[in-house]
Amino acid sequence: MRPILPLLLLSVAASGCGDAPVASPTGLAPSTDVIVAPVLPSALLAYSDARLPLPRHFTGPSGGPPAIAADNTPASNVTTDAGATLGRVLFYDRRLSVNGRVSCASCHRQEFAFSDTARLSRGFDGGLTTRHSMGLSNARFYISGRFFWDERAATLEAQVLQPIADPTEMGERLDELPAKLARAAYYPALFEAAFGTREITTDRVARALAQFVRALVSTNARFDRAVGANGGPNGADLLTAQELLGQQLYIGRAGCARCHGTTAHISDAVHNTGLDATITDAGAGNGRFKAPSLRNVEVRPPYMHDGRFQTLEQVVDFYDRGVRANPALDPRLRTPGGQPQRLNLTVTERDALVAFLKTLTDRTFLTDPRFSDPFVR
Repeated sequence: MRPILPLLLLSVAASGCGDAPVASPTGLAPSTDVIVAPVLPSALLAYSDARLPLPRHFTGPSGGPPAIAADNTPASNVTTDAGATLGRVLFYDRRLSVNGRVSCASCHRQEFAFSDTARLSRGFDGGLTTRHSMGLSNARFYISGRFFWDERAATLEAQVLQPIADPTEMGERLDELPAKLARAAYYPALFEAAFGTREITTDRVARALAQFVRALVSTNARFDRAVGANGGPNGADLLTAQELLGQQLYIGRAGCARCHGTTAHISDAVHNTGLDATITDAGAGNGRFKAPSLRNVEVRPPYMHDGRFQTLEQVVDFYDRGVRANPALDPRLRTPGGQPQRLNLTVTERDALVAFLKTLTDRTFLTDPRFSDPFVR
């Protein structure tokens, strides 16, 4: 494949060079009156496993099934450096929305672990999404491969196109998207580097975006640095006594690891967690929802599909003593008698769980140039 040449910053006005975009009354970005090209390095950044292998505790024994066992990467769309580079540009390009005001990154911001700190996100014309923006850290590791809170997308490749076409989120017609992207001078070379020809198709857009999202693997939290050389836990030197207590509770009496397993801290399936006594949002059926990885959970409040909890302390308090007796409540959150679980944690234990969850924050991931906005605006 042809290497990507340095892309210089371009300013090509649609109706006169130098015209300034008009400010948006909704607080959104102005429409894309000025075409700005991404600034990319001359050498491809590393995204593929070949150049950036997963750490041993993601691929081998680590006190349970390794994260790699839940990898949803299809053989037909393995992540490459050029493919993820194209995906990164598409992810941040506001041109994917009908009026040029929002991109995928508008609702999935790097500093918030590719989530949004608003309870509901704003679309291209100021409308609100119906659910909270799901964090994308370690989205690669979910064994069913289904996406969205309600798992309505069978694959990540199917998921990434739906927000683009959604009438509230980005509002663009998928049948018109390839021609629209082709008008931006930088895309043909990026598509050629990723797929071998300059042809721009909706399928290739989906594949490139999926490659970039699967590349958002978080492996450098303090938790990771506390893992022993054999892939097992060895946190005594890097984790505090409080954090180690939280880890013991997470794995043991609190039962968090029953639903958030592997060293990628991923959910195994959709669950009804007893948020309400009656089902107000069916989700994937019977009030069941997918959960994102707990990696970087500290930086992406609010929590749950509807953003009802503002702090990790509130989340822990809920699972300690707030689970409701919903008829579809997951068995793992029931007592042997069928009642909602009550962990009866002490204040010290609840604080320890929160402290452990904060060891999953990967500051390098939140600032990694490989995942940052390539557009200079």
